[in-house]
Formats: sequence, structure tokens, C-alpha cells
Amino acid sequence: MTFASLGLCAEILDAVAEQGYDSPSPIQAEAIPAVLAGRDLMAAAQTGTGKTAGFTLPLLQGLMGGPRVKSNQCRALVLTPTRELAAQVADSVSTYGKNLPLRSNVVFGGVKINPQMQRLRGGSDILVATPGRLLDLHSQNAVRFDQLEVLVLDEADRMLDMGFIHDIKRILKLLPSQRQNLLFSATFSSEIRSLAKGLINDPVEVSVTPRNSTAETVEQQLYSVDKNRKSALLTQLIKDNDWQQVLVFTRTKHGANRLSRHLEGKGIKAAAIHGNKSQGARTKALAQFKSGELRTLVATDIAARGLDIDQLPQVVNFDLPNVAEDYVHRIGRTGRAGASGHAVSLVCADETKQLVGIERLISQQIPRVVVEGFEATHELPETDLSRKPKKPKKPKKPKEGHRDGQRSGENARGHKPPGNQPRRRRSRAGGNKGASGNKAVSGNR
Repeated sequence: MTFASLGLCAEILDAVAEQGYDSPSPIQAEAIPAVLAGRDLMAAAQTGTGKTAGFTLPLLQGLMGGPRVKSNQCRALVLTPTRELAAQVADSVSTYGKNLPLRSNVVFGGVKINPQMQRLRGGSDILVATPGRLLDLHSQNAVRFDQLEVLVLDEADRMLDMGFIHDIKRILKLLPSQRQNLLFSATFSSEIRSLAKGLINDPVEVSVTPRNSTAETVEQQLYSVDKNRKSALLTQLIKDNDWQQVLVFTRTKHGANRLSRHLEGKGIKAAAIHGNKSQGARTKALAQFKSGELRTLVATDIAARGLDIDQLPQVVNFDLPNVAEDYVHRIGRTGRAGASGHAVSLVCADETKQLVGIERLISQQIPRVVVEGFEATHELPETDLSRKPKKPKKPKKPKEGHRDGQRSGENARGHKPPGNQPRRRRSRAGGNKGASGNKAVSGNR
């Protein structure tokens, strides 16, 4: 199969060929015809499978020959969870739409809003946005949706994880009911299907990879090491193996800062990106990493989601994630589009629970490696893969009369109001029990 057989116009085919692609990936082969046919779509695909082009190419094709976009309006809206992913999608729109008379814009938080408002005055055939900034712009009448034809929710599972569900529902109320809806997610979890019920109409479902599977092109290794020796081991691995481009994941922002300072002190050019960094600092660090000026990029999960780095050879889990599914997303940064990759995890005894959850999720034992001089005090146990991972318990609903789980008689801060309070009598028959208590284009065309 070729891109030409999918019904794309010559202008788009030329732009695709310029990027060196001649045949669609599995997700593109299934998604593009469905979108061009006007169908709603639910697509599950791992990072690195080409899903961004899977919706940008048919979006561009479908908007050709339509009505001229009016001031402050948009015809297609793509919602993404992070600034980095928004920039990636916008870059894809610009790259593949370079030969078309269509106008695109990207808006996200962390930068000044006035320049974005000015660009939106010319209208947007395709607008890529993060939910919070989009609502801010709408509240100032900088963007309207009377001309909206298509809505795309990209990385929908991550949007729910990051707590955007209320923003998404607010946005949906602002949109015209007659529209095409495209939902892309790493998995079709129960939460995603619940969201889709009020959003998608008779969708085509596309799933090109087994749920929670890791790419076969990624070689995985686990280094058992004590917690206080992790930084030294990572430094040695980078130097001994001559790793030139390494994406390192930490669990916390402070951990990312601390590790990047350590690596810099050992002569390894590094930078950290996380939610506390300004958008300018994050963009600069990513650009330096891509160009090779930075050897190591240390990131938290939220900051790294949506990073599009071609041929990234090396991913390191300095800390294992608390959520097992995030392991799959992390190592999906390497081994993309059929290329080979290498994923290393530095694991201490304190992370045994997380390791067991990950290995049961991916249904495989990650090969253990011991480096001389870095032997762990406590060996990591072998995971029993026959046991299924436990589902997290749902939080108990607060009893009637309680607000957000607070005890009756307490205010919103959890303190009892002043004044005399009647005492409860303790019953004789047992006592009173009481009440129980987160490839792409920007700019204008």
C-alpha cells in the first residue's frame, strides 16, 4: 500500500515524499480512509507508530476546498495534554500542509497570551491547543467555534491522567453538536470508553498494537543497584558505552534537577525539563538535545510525553514510575518507526513493588544486569508472571452529609468551627463509631 492509494491530493503526497515516506504505517493505513470518509474514530496506538500523521494528513485533505475561515474561528480543533505535544502536532500540520492554502495556529500556556490572540484574529483552518489556554482564549473572545467541523483528542488517556476531564467537558459544551470526532489514545481503558460515550458517534475502532505491550525493537535491561549509587552508575554507563543522546526519566522535578546537576559536574552536558521550567527553557533544552549540544535530557513523565525525537537510541529509567503503564510510554520514546532502541532501568530494593507491577503488565521478565562495583545490598526478587496485576481500588464515596470526604462538623479546611459543640453520647453497646470520614508545526499559514 502507498500513500497515493489512500486518496490524498498531490500537494500532500509531495510533502510526505519530501519527508522520505512512501508507505503508510498500520495506524495510518486504517485511520486515514476512515477519517476521509467522515466517520468518527477511536484509535489506540503506541507512541512512535505514526498516529500524528494518521490524523493530520486526512485533516488537511478534508479541509481543502471548504469555506474560507472567518476571523477568530477555527474549522478543526486538535486538543493535546502538553505544550510539547501541541508543538509536535502543529509542526506536523505545517510540514504536511506546506503546499496548501490553509492557515494553522498553535496555542498553549507558559507563554504570553497577547501574541496568540493577535494570530487568531486571522482565523485558523487547524488550531492545535492545550485545554487550559484554549478556555482562557475563549473567555476573551479570541477564539470561537461556529465554523468547527472536526475535533481531535490526542493522547486522551494522558489528558484524563493529568486531570483535564473537567476542562474537556467545558470545551465540548462550547462546540457545535454536528462535527466529526477523532479520539486517539494509547489504550482503550474503561475511563476512555466512558469519555467516548458522550463524544463519539458510531465510531470506527482501530487498534494496531496489543494493549500495554512494549515494542519488539526495544532491548530492555535492568540494573540492580542501591539507591545512593544510581547517579554514579548512570555516569559510568554513559561514559563507558559512549552514549551520545540519552533521555533519562525521574519520578520528581527535584530529582530531575539534582541528577542534571550531578551529570554536569561529571562533565556530561545535561539539562532538566519539568513542569516548573518555563516554556522557553523547555523548548531551548529540547532543541539543544536534538542538535547534540546536550548529551543528556532529564525529564519527568508529564514533560516528556509527546517529545518527538527521531532515532533516539537510549532511554534510562533512573526511577521506576509509580504507574506501570507509564513504563510502556517511557520506553516507547526509543525504537520508534521500526528503528532499534535500548531501554535501561536502574532499580533499587525500594522499587520492588513497581517492578513487579511493570513485569506483570508487560508479561515478561526484564533481563537483570549487575555491574562490578555496583552490586546491590539486596537482590531484586524474580517476579511471578502467572499472577495478574491487581486493579487499583476505587476510592470510597463519602457518606451523605459529608463534603469531599471531610468529617461532619468540619469546615472546608478540616477544622471544627469555634464555639461550644454538643458532645456525642457513647452508647453502652459497643461505643459510638461516629461518622467515617494529571513530526509537528506552529504559526500562521
